[in-house]
This record gives sequence, structure tokens and C-alpha cells, in this order.
Amino acid sequence: MDQSIIPYPNSQLPVLSSGPVPALFLDSDGRTWRRVVEFFTAQIRNPNTRAAYAQAIKRFCAYCHQYGITLEQISPYHVAGYIEQLQQNLAAPSVKQHLAALRMLFDYLVIGQVLPTNPASAVRGPKYVVSKGLTPVLTPDEAHTLFAAIDISSITGLRDRALLGAMVYSFARVGAVVAMNTEDYFAQGKRYWFRLHEKGGRLHDVPVHHKAEEFMDAYLTAAGIAGQKGAPLFRTIDRRRTLTDRRIHRVDVLAMVKRRTRDAGLLTATCCHSFRATGITCYLLNGGRLEHAQRIAAHSSPRTTKLYDRTSDQINLDEIEKIVF
Repeated sequence: MDQSIIPYPNSQLPVLSSGPVPALFLDSDGRTWRRVVEFFTAQIRNPNTRAAYAQAIKRFCAYCHQYGITLEQISPYHVAGYIEQLQQNLAAPSVKQHLAALRMLFDYLVIGQVLPTNPASAVRGPKYVVSKGLTPVLTPDEAHTLFAAIDISSITGLRDRALLGAMVYSFARVGAVVAMNTEDYFAQGKRYWFRLHEKGGRLHDVPVHHKAEEFMDAYLTAAGIAGQKGAPLFRTIDRRRTLTDRRIHRVDVLAMVKRRTRDAGLLTATCCHSFRATGITCYLLNGGRLEHAQRIAAHSSPRTTKLYDRTSDQINLDEIEKIVF
């Protein structure tokens, strides 16, 4: 990044969530704060990770400011105290993410000879063992009810149905779906495929389920955007209820999911990841194999895929109902 576009010290730096570089890193010669900016721009390429780590670092800086701790004074004792404080308000995975952000940043400052040692390297995070995922999953009946409740007489309904269908029928993350362009829904041979934009810049091709193809074709026909190369596939809707040229954001998708679930009268709490978990669970319930689900979901380990498997829930419920007085 051209350093001339980062005036010192009061510029609004978008790399730190549109806020100024925290005072903890401001020095007279700019060596430290430049290293911090470099960490967020050059070291972290994923925008979601960048935003999460920026918030974690800013929260730690606020902690240091509260107790009058300078950068040179930070020790494992201070970092451990901060982690203990976080555990009172945040879940273990969030605390571990905050600690990871501190470790990475301080490592980068050590490599840049800003700090002699990493004060976070010796600090242990909370234990967190997961044998079953916590993502809410829709039953097949609930999923059917949700899709049937979507009013497809408008472009909004067609878009929402196609977007949700892409997630549930291809086990796709919301980030991978909203990053798709129109050419990422393409014909190959006798069927259509999705080209999903996965983490780390990886592209993952998945054949399109016939229902998802039905949803996509209806949406693209109504939107009139098929063949627009380089254009976002799923777009925002303006106040006139017309499709814009802007890519929909995953936060907007979450709001849509909450709204659609509520309108369908479903009691199960849902999130964007629910559709990935629902697709995997339904696939396994119908005799699908775990290793194939892993490949479709682009998981590096079957253990990760197994976290989305809720097929044992019904077995447990049937056994519980045998408790009769």
C-alpha cells in the first residue's frame, strides 16, 4: 500500500474498521503503526478474518488504555489477565480467536524488530472440545415449509429462494455463494454447475441439484442478468423493489434468513450456516456417505463434516420417548 495515503496520525484507516490506528501503536517515527497497518493489509488477505482480527486488536488496545499499559510494558501477565476478562463475557471460540489475533500481530511486530518477544505466545486459551456442531438445523419438513412460504411473485422472492437453494443443495457457505458472479453458474455437459469461491481463494465446482437449477433459472430469467460476465449473481434490492448492480452482503443474507424463517412460522432458530448443515444432514439421512458429503462441502477433514451431521438426533429423541410412567 502506498504510505502516502495514510496520513499520520489521525487518518481514518479502513483496514481497522474505518477507525484510526489505536494509540497503543502510535510512535514518533511511525515505525510501529506502519508495521501494524502492514500486518492487516499484507499479512491477512481474507476480509472477514481481517475485520474480526481488527476488532479483537482494538478491544485489547482499549484494555491497555484502561489500565495505562504501554506497548513496551505488555507482558504475558497482562495478556493472561485480558483473556481471563474476556472469558467472563465471550464464548470460548471467540476468546480463542481474540488470542490468535494477538499472537499473530505480536509475532509480526517481533519479526519487524518492534518488540523483542511475543507476550501472547506463552498464554493459553480456554479449552474447547467440539464433538457436535451447534449450528441450528432444519428438519426436512421445516425446510420444505420455508421454501413453500417464499412468495415468488416478485424478484425478491425469486432471488431469496435461489440463494437459499444454492446454499442447502450444494452445502455452500454464505460467503462462497454471495461471492459468485453470473458465470459461476454454468453448463458443463448435460447439467449445470456452481463454481463456489471458497476460503483462501480456492474455487470449488459442485454439480447443481435439479431443484436448485429450477430456482436459479427462474431467478435469472426474471432478473435478465444471465450472460453478464463479471457481474454479481446475487444482488441487492432497492427501495423500488428492483434488482441493483450491487452484490448482496452476507449480513443482508442473515437478515433475510431471519425474516423468511419468521414469516414461515418456524420455531427453529436459523442462521446462514443452517442451510449448509441442513443440506448435509438431509443428505446423510437419505443414505449419503460421509466422505462424499465431505467432498461436496469442500472440507479438509471428515471430522469437520461430521459436526454438521444431526442424523443421531432423531435416534436420541426416539429413545427418550421410551421413558414412560
